[in-house]
Amino acid sequence: MSAQKLICPPGETILSIEGITKTYPGVVALDNVSVSFRKGEVHSLAGENGAGKSTLIKIISGFTAPDMGSFVIEGRSFAHITPRQAKTQGIGVIYQETNLVPDISVAENVFLGNYLGNGVFINRHLMVQRTSEVFKELDIGIDPKETVENLSAAQKQFVEIAKAAVQDVKILILDEPTASLTNKDVGVLIRLIAKLKAKGVAIVYISHRLDEIYELSDRVTVLRDGKIIATGQTSEIPQDKLIYLIVGRQLSDTFPLRSAAPGEVILQAKNLGRGKIRDVSFSLRKGEILGLAGLIGSGRTEVVRMLFGADKMALGEIELNGQKVDINSPQKAVNLGIGFLPEDRKEQGILMGLSIMENISLPILRRISRFMMLNRKKENETINLYKDALNIKTSSFHQPVCNLSGGNQQKVVVSKWLASTAQILIFDEPTQGIDVGTKYEIYQMMNRLTERGISIIMVSSEMEELIGMSDRILVLHEGRVTGILEDRHQFTQEKIMELASKAPEGGVA
Repeated sequence: MSAQKLICPPGETILSIEGITKTYPGVVALDNVSVSFRKGEVHSLAGENGAGKSTLIKIISGFTAPDMGSFVIEGRSFAHITPRQAKTQGIGVIYQETNLVPDISVAENVFLGNYLGNGVFINRHLMVQRTSEVFKELDIGIDPKETVENLSAAQKQFVEIAKAAVQDVKILILDEPTASLTNKDVGVLIRLIAKLKAKGVAIVYISHRLDEIYELSDRVTVLRDGKIIATGQTSEIPQDKLIYLIVGRQLSDTFPLRSAAPGEVILQAKNLGRGKIRDVSFSLRKGEILGLAGLIGSGRTEVVRMLFGADKMALGEIELNGQKVDINSPQKAVNLGIGFLPEDRKEQGILMGLSIMENISLPILRRISRFMMLNRKKENETINLYKDALNIKTSSFHQPVCNLSGGNQQKVVVSKWLASTAQILIFDEPTQGIDVGTKYEIYQMMNRLTERGISIIMVSSEMEELIGMSDRILVLHEGRVTGILEDRHQFTQEKIMELASKAPEGGVA
């Protein structure tokens, strides 16, 4: 990617943020923020969850008005703008969750709100033709006539980018664009960004993945607690310094040392089968972190959903502490001491409309109630314990979870199961979309859990996370086990990828 940076050297400033301040009840989201963005430049915004990145995006795109300050777009000053004005000024935003209409065509989505025609009739043929031209220019291989609901997550992201290109976007904000993409799709996205950059588009890139920041960006700005901490050339800031700027403290290592030694086998899965899952067998030990590795579509999530009873297995059996158990529902899994942190925390892990307290209390309502009456004192004691232990950043635990940052939402999910009596926790992509500082806190928390004898099954797409946190690594390919890495000396990206890419030979973990 470094060669791409030389195609179009950054030009003059197109957008300047000057002294922007935004407060919410009990929280200063942005505090006198000033930063500039240049044409033909990829400028990363880095910071922990809650640092102020999302608020800054909302102000630039017109969805939130600042309390103080202004911004200048191509020489024109604004105290605040509307979303329509932002669009007129050439500002586009692509969020992690795409904003497309699923039951209409790609071309219709690309021109949504700006349909081509004579004012009476829509010229769909012309929209397909123009969309094809943009796709060809950006090297996007998608049929403009295809219905959006049939596209993959990556293809939807590419359609969003094409949509921005059609509207002659001058400033494109990408918010965690690679969170749900495969490595191959990330490569396509990088090429798309390079093409837009070469056309002089200013790219504002937000990601918690430090490797992407270094690969893509010309400059990086670090926000912490609503303030600008530093702005500089990305290539001139060592990674350890960038981490320090982001979290405000020194992290001795990316992954904390593990001191817990796994004990006896507490769970045995034998020949599990459902759909593409075939003959999956493995064991889990007390106080162990068992990593589940595999490429997208390997069946990792399907396996853990069967363990939790979210999907009923068609074949096989599960033993818990030497006894055969029938886990036919999530409630049965919870009763047996199994907790599940799903990949999609917003849809499946928490109830966004409820408060922090209500979410954490859900699995333990029976324990903190008597004669159908909730014991508020016990509830408050429990909530305070885990709020402090996980450092959930909030002014009140009565605050709705929907108002928390992604990292703090994940901490609430973890707190919910910590407060329960779960002895086995399944973490599906536990740090997806979470900043480096919060990741370290989650890792420390996982270590503390294993020290208490709690066992963890961790599904992760991040190789470094699997290698850094697992005691053993189970590798899947197309629904079958292809290998088990027992020795940490075997934990290499090359070995994991070799097993994740080959046909299964059988084997039990």
